[in-house]
Amino acid sequence: EQMLTETSTAWAPWYVIPADHKWVTRALVARILTGTIRGLDLHYPEVTPEMLKQIEEAKRQLEEEGKASPG
Repeated sequence: EQMLTETSTAWAPWYVIPADHKWVTRALVARILTGTIRGLDLHYPEVTPEMLKQIEEAKRQLEEEGKASPG
C-alpha cells in the first residue's frame, strides 16, 4: 500500500483492481481506459486546402502507377 501511495502520480496513476470476478475486473479496466481516453480531448487533424491538393495529387500518381504496371 505504501509503494502505491508513494509512486502513483496524477500523470501515471496506479489502480488496484480486484480480480475475483473477471467481468468486474474487465468492467473496471474498461471504465478507467475510456475515462482516460476521453480526458485526452483528442480531435481529428484539420486538413487544409493545400493538404487536400497534395493528397489528391498523390492519389492521382498512385492510380497512374497502377495503370502502368502489369498485373
